[in-house]
Amino acid sequence: MAKRMREKALARKQNADKRPQATAKFVRISPSKVRIVLDIIRGKSYNDAMAILQGTPKAASEVLIKLLASAGANAEYKNIAKEDLFVVETYANEGPTYKRWWPRSHGSADQILKRTSHITIILDEKNDLDAVKKVSKPARVSSTQIDVADEAIEQVKDDVVKAKETASKVEKSAAKKTATKTATKKVATTKTTATKKTTTTKTASTKKSTSTKTTKGGAK
Repeated sequence: MAKRMREKALARKQNADKRPQATAKFVRISPSKVRIVLDIIRGKSYNDAMAILQGTPKAASEVLIKLLASAGANAEYKNIAKEDLFVVETYANEGPTYKRWWPRSHGSADQILKRTSHITIILDEKNDLDAVKKVSKPARVSSTQIDVADEAIEQVKDDVVKAKETASKVEKSAAKKTATKTATKKVATTKTTATKKTTTTKTASTKKSTSTKTTKGGAK
């Protein structure tokens, strides 16, 4: 069964992040404490970030100073000046947790969790950031105009669909009303015909009764 290991390795090399960076693993500080300092230097230039770390009285500052210096050295190896660098991305992922015990009374013990962190700092050039920020205004305006036009077309389509739905509902309600009217008219006509029939039968029965009475009286 072919696993294509060489092809996968080449694809990994081609898709690898080529920006200067540095990683420190198994640092004996909890990730939450490291993220507090990383949030301060994220987005700053290299020199500003180094100055902030040197003046921040936190336990993670010492480790981050060494890590940032290592990332700067990797950038210099790629012929990139430190003055043109800024902190793009920072990560503090959770590493393995060491478990220790603290003896308590009556032979019991409390668990102590010694957390570790995997810290990564990624740098990039300022020119790339400026190129991303300096998008031409007319291009932005044209894109927004296109978006507005598309939204207007979609709104018109929705209005047309709603108008068709309301028209169909009105037609159905009108048809129901006409059907109910015709049904009521039919019921009324049947009632009138029934009443006429009953009146005719009653008159015929009364006439028959009167005739029988007269005949009986004449015989006496």
